[in-house]
Amino acid sequence: MTDAPNPSAALIVIGNEVLSGRTQDANLRYVATRLGEIGIPLREARVIPDVAEMIVATVNELRARYDHVFTTGGIGPTHDDITSECVAAAFGLPWEPHPEAWAKMAASYQPGEFNAARQRMATMPRGAALIETTVTVAPGFSIGNVHVMAGVPRVMQAQFESLAPRLKGGRPVVSRAVHAAKLPEGRIAEGLAAIQARFPALDIGSYPYYRETGSGVAIVAKGTDPAMAALAIAEVSALMTSLGAMPVQGEPPS
Repeated sequence: MTDAPNPSAALIVIGNEVLSGRTQDANLRYVATRLGEIGIPLREARVIPDVAEMIVATVNELRARYDHVFTTGGIGPTHDDITSECVAAAFGLPWEPHPEAWAKMAASYQPGEFNAARQRMATMPRGAALIETTVTVAPGFSIGNVHVMAGVPRVMQAQFESLAPRLKGGRPVVSRAVHAAKLPEGRIAEGLAAIQARFPALDIGSYPYYRETGSGVAIVAKGTDPAMAALAIAEVSALMTSLGAMPVQGEPPS
Protein backbone atom coordinates (compact mmCIF):
# COMPACT_ATOMS: atom_id res chain seq x y z
CA MET A 1 0.00 0.00 0.00
CA THR A 2 1.44 3.38 -1.03
CA ASP A 3 0.97 6.67 0.75
CA ALA A 4 -1.54 9.10 -0.69
CA PRO A 5 0.12 11.99 -2.49
CA ASN A 6 0.58 15.19 -0.54
CA PRO A 7 -1.92 17.99 -1.12
CA SER A 8 -0.63 20.75 -3.39
CA ALA A 9 -0.72 24.53 -3.10
CA ALA A 10 -0.25 27.73 -5.04
CA LEU A 11 0.40 31.29 -3.84
CA ILE A 12 -0.91 34.46 -5.46
CA VAL A 13 0.94 37.63 -4.41
CA ILE A 14 -1.36 40.54 -5.24
CA GLY A 15 -0.21 44.14 -5.47
CA ASN A 16 0.95 46.80 -7.91
CA GLU A 17 3.60 47.82 -5.39
CA VAL A 18 5.33 44.44 -5.70
CA LEU A 19 5.34 44.49 -9.50
CA SER A 20 6.65 48.06 -9.56
CA GLY A 21 9.58 47.16 -7.32
CA ARG A 22 8.52 49.59 -4.60
CA THR A 23 7.82 46.75 -2.17
CA GLN A 24 9.88 43.58 -1.95
CA ASP A 25 7.72 40.54 -1.29
CA ALA A 26 8.66 38.86 1.97
CA ASN A 27 5.84 36.33 2.15
CA LEU A 28 6.73 33.71 -0.45
CA ARG A 29 9.61 32.18 1.47
CA TYR A 30 7.61 32.03 4.70
CA VAL A 31 4.56 30.45 3.10
CA ALA A 32 6.63 27.94 1.10
CA THR A 33 8.66 26.89 4.14
CA ARG A 34 5.69 26.50 6.46
CA LEU A 35 3.62 24.64 3.88
CA GLY A 36 6.50 22.24 3.35
CA GLU A 37 6.63 21.58 7.08
CA ILE A 38 2.90 20.87 7.09
CA GLY A 39 3.21 18.58 4.08
CA ILE A 40 1.52 20.76 1.45
CA PRO A 41 4.23 21.52 -1.12
CA LEU A 42 3.98 24.89 -2.83
CA ARG A 43 3.93 24.11 -6.56
CA GLU A 44 3.39 27.54 -8.08
CA ALA A 45 3.59 31.22 -7.16
CA ARG A 46 2.40 34.21 -9.17
CA VAL A 47 2.68 37.96 -8.67
CA ILE A 48 -0.24 39.87 -10.19
CA PRO A 49 -1.48 43.48 -10.11
CA ASP A 50 -4.53 44.95 -8.42
CA VAL A 51 -6.64 44.35 -11.53
CA ALA A 52 -10.03 42.77 -10.92
CA GLU A 53 -10.22 40.68 -14.08
CA MET A 54 -6.76 39.23 -13.51
CA ILE A 55 -7.40 38.42 -9.86
CA VAL A 56 -10.68 36.65 -10.66
CA ALA A 57 -9.17 34.68 -13.54
CA THR A 58 -6.05 33.68 -11.60
CA VAL A 59 -8.01 32.57 -8.53
CA ASN A 60 -10.34 30.45 -10.66
CA GLU A 61 -7.49 28.92 -12.65
CA LEU A 62 -5.39 27.97 -9.66
CA ARG A 63 -8.18 26.82 -7.33
CA ALA A 64 -9.17 24.30 -10.00
CA ARG A 65 -5.59 23.04 -10.31
CA TYR A 66 -4.39 22.86 -6.69
CA ASP A 67 -5.77 21.62 -3.38
CA HIS A 68 -5.09 24.97 -1.71
CA VAL A 69 -4.63 28.51 -2.99
CA PHE A 70 -3.22 31.22 -0.72
CA THR A 71 -3.39 34.91 -1.54
CA THR A 72 -1.49 37.76 0.10
CA GLY A 73 -2.25 41.45 -0.26
CA GLY A 74 -5.18 43.62 -1.18
CA ILE A 75 -7.46 43.25 1.85
CA GLY A 76 -6.90 46.64 3.50
CA PRO A 77 -9.19 49.70 3.62
CA THR A 78 -8.12 51.63 0.49
CA HIS A 79 -9.58 51.79 -3.00
CA ASP A 80 -7.00 49.43 -4.49
CA ASP A 81 -7.65 46.70 -1.90
CA ILE A 82 -9.98 44.64 -4.07
CA THR A 83 -8.91 41.05 -3.36
CA SER A 84 -11.88 40.21 -1.17
CA GLU A 85 -14.54 41.32 -3.64
CA CYS A 86 -12.65 39.65 -6.50
CA VAL A 87 -12.57 36.33 -4.65
CA ALA A 88 -16.32 36.66 -4.12
CA ALA A 89 -16.73 37.22 -7.86
CA ALA A 90 -14.52 34.20 -8.62
CA PHE A 91 -16.83 31.99 -6.57
CA GLY A 92 -20.00 33.66 -7.84
CA LEU A 93 -20.94 34.70 -4.30
CA PRO A 94 -22.31 37.93 -2.87
CA TRP A 95 -19.73 40.25 -1.32
CA GLU A 96 -21.40 41.33 1.88
CA PRO A 97 -20.74 42.26 5.52
CA HIS A 98 -19.55 39.25 7.51
CA PRO A 99 -21.67 39.35 10.70
CA GLU A 100 -18.94 38.18 13.08
CA ALA A 101 -16.14 40.25 11.56
CA TRP A 102 -18.37 43.32 11.36
CA ALA A 103 -19.41 43.06 15.01
CA LYS A 104 -15.84 42.58 16.27
CA MET A 105 -14.41 45.38 14.19
CA ALA A 106 -17.22 47.79 15.09
CA ALA A 107 -16.65 47.08 18.78
CA SER A 108 -12.92 47.74 18.50
CA TYR A 109 -13.26 51.34 17.31
CA GLN A 110 -14.49 54.46 19.01
CA PRO A 111 -17.96 55.63 17.93
CA GLY A 112 -17.81 57.02 14.41
CA GLU A 113 -14.37 55.53 13.63
CA PHE A 114 -15.66 52.35 12.00
CA ASN A 115 -16.03 54.22 8.73
CA ALA A 116 -16.76 53.02 5.21
CA ALA A 117 -13.10 52.32 4.49
CA ARG A 118 -12.70 50.10 7.54
CA GLN A 119 -16.02 48.43 6.85
CA ARG A 120 -14.48 47.08 3.63
CA MET A 121 -12.21 44.90 5.77
CA ALA A 122 -15.28 43.25 7.33
CA THR A 123 -16.94 42.64 3.95
CA MET A 124 -16.33 39.21 2.45
CA PRO A 125 -17.77 36.49 0.24
CA ARG A 126 -20.90 34.99 1.77
CA GLY A 127 -20.03 31.96 3.92
CA ALA A 128 -16.37 32.86 4.45
CA ALA A 129 -14.60 31.36 7.45
CA LEU A 130 -12.53 33.93 9.33
CA ILE A 131 -8.76 33.76 9.82
CA GLU A 132 -8.33 35.75 13.02
CA THR A 133 -5.26 36.78 15.00
CA THR A 134 -4.38 38.92 17.99
CA VAL A 135 -2.09 41.03 15.79
CA THR A 136 -4.95 42.88 14.10
CA VAL A 137 -8.70 43.06 14.45
CA ALA A 138 -9.13 42.85 10.67
CA PRO A 139 -9.27 39.16 9.74
CA GLY A 140 -8.35 37.18 6.67
CA PHE A 141 -10.73 34.50 5.48
CA SER A 142 -11.11 31.16 3.73
CA ILE A 143 -13.72 30.26 1.15
CA GLY A 144 -13.59 26.84 -0.44
CA ASN A 145 -9.93 26.00 -0.97
CA VAL A 146 -8.84 29.66 -1.17
CA HIS A 147 -7.23 31.33 1.84
CA VAL A 148 -7.01 35.14 1.74
CA MET A 149 -4.39 36.86 3.90
CA ALA A 150 -2.83 40.26 4.37
CA GLY A 151 0.25 41.49 2.54
CA VAL A 152 2.00 42.96 5.60
CA PRO A 153 4.44 40.16 6.57
CA ARG A 154 3.85 40.31 10.34
CA VAL A 155 0.08 40.14 9.88
CA MET A 156 0.27 37.50 7.16
CA GLN A 157 2.47 35.27 9.30
CA ALA A 158 0.07 35.55 12.24
CA GLN A 159 -2.87 34.74 9.98
CA PHE A 160 -1.06 31.77 8.48
CA GLU A 161 -0.27 30.36 11.92
CA SER A 162 -3.91 30.80 12.92
CA LEU A 163 -4.97 28.94 9.78
CA ALA A 164 -2.32 26.20 9.92
CA PRO A 165 -4.13 23.88 12.37
CA ARG A 166 -7.06 23.71 9.93
CA LEU A 167 -4.86 22.60 7.03
CA LYS A 168 -4.68 18.85 6.50
CA GLY A 169 -1.28 18.10 5.05
CA GLY A 170 0.72 15.03 4.18
CA ARG A 171 4.23 13.94 4.96
CA PRO A 172 6.47 16.94 5.72
CA VAL A 173 8.87 18.00 3.01
CA VAL A 174 12.45 17.63 4.22
CA SER A 175 15.69 18.78 2.66
CA ARG A 176 19.27 17.59 2.79
CA ALA A 177 22.17 19.61 1.43
CA VAL A 178 25.86 19.41 0.67
CA HIS A 179 28.22 22.03 -0.71
CA ALA A 180 31.74 22.19 -2.06
CA ALA A 181 34.03 25.15 -2.64
CA LYS A 182 35.92 25.64 -5.90
CA LEU A 183 33.62 23.25 -7.76
CA PRO A 184 32.07 24.82 -10.88
CA GLU A 185 28.45 23.90 -11.47
CA GLY A 186 29.24 22.82 -15.01
CA ARG A 187 31.57 20.05 -13.82
CA ILE A 188 28.92 18.41 -11.68
CA ALA A 189 25.98 18.80 -14.08
CA GLU A 190 26.20 15.49 -15.93
CA GLY A 191 26.66 13.35 -12.84
CA LEU A 192 23.95 15.28 -11.01
CA ALA A 193 21.47 14.61 -13.81
CA ALA A 194 22.13 10.88 -13.46
CA ILE A 195 21.50 11.06 -9.70
CA GLN A 196 18.24 12.92 -10.28
CA ALA A 197 17.18 10.18 -12.70
CA ARG A 198 17.80 7.55 -10.00
CA PHE A 199 15.71 9.54 -7.48
CA PRO A 200 12.66 10.75 -9.41
CA ALA A 201 10.63 11.30 -6.23
CA LEU A 202 13.06 13.99 -5.09
CA ASP A 203 13.61 17.55 -6.27
CA ILE A 204 17.38 17.92 -6.56
CA GLY A 205 18.57 21.48 -7.11
CA SER A 206 21.96 22.94 -7.89
CA TYR A 207 22.80 26.38 -6.47
CA PRO A 208 26.13 28.05 -7.28
CA TYR A 209 27.31 30.57 -4.71
CA TYR A 210 29.83 33.39 -4.77
CA ARG A 211 31.72 34.69 -1.76
CA GLU A 212 34.71 36.95 -1.22
CA THR A 213 36.54 33.86 -0.05
CA GLY A 214 35.66 31.90 -3.17
CA SER A 215 32.85 30.32 -5.12
CA GLY A 216 31.32 26.86 -5.12
CA VAL A 217 28.10 24.95 -5.54
CA ALA A 218 25.45 23.68 -3.13
CA ILE A 219 23.18 20.74 -3.92
CA VAL A 220 19.85 20.37 -2.14
CA ALA A 221 17.58 17.32 -2.24
CA LYS A 222 13.96 17.82 -1.18
CA GLY A 223 11.21 15.26 -0.72
CA THR A 224 8.97 13.50 1.76
CA ASP A 225 11.32 10.57 2.44
CA PRO A 226 14.24 11.63 4.70
CA ALA A 227 16.17 8.42 4.09
CA MET A 228 15.92 8.82 0.33
CA ALA A 229 17.03 12.44 0.52
CA ALA A 230 20.02 11.46 2.65
CA LEU A 231 20.94 8.68 0.23
CA ALA A 232 20.80 11.06 -2.74
CA ILE A 233 23.02 13.57 -0.96
CA ALA A 234 25.46 10.78 -0.11
CA GLU A 235 25.72 10.03 -3.84
CA VAL A 236 26.23 13.72 -4.58
CA SER A 237 28.99 13.84 -1.95
CA ALA A 238 30.70 10.87 -3.61
CA LEU A 239 30.40 12.60 -6.98
CA MET A 240 31.99 15.76 -5.59
CA THR A 241 34.84 13.74 -4.11
CA SER A 242 35.43 11.98 -7.44
CA LEU A 243 35.82 15.41 -9.05
CA GLY A 244 38.53 16.41 -6.57
CA ALA A 245 36.31 18.57 -4.37
CA MET A 246 35.81 18.38 -0.62
CA PRO A 247 32.08 18.03 0.18
CA VAL A 248 30.72 19.63 3.34
CA GLN A 249 27.32 18.61 4.64
CA GLY A 250 24.67 21.33 4.91
CA GLU A 251 24.20 24.70 3.27
CA PRO A 252 27.20 26.96 2.72
CA PRO A 253 27.64 29.78 5.26
CA SER A 254 26.10 33.04 4.15
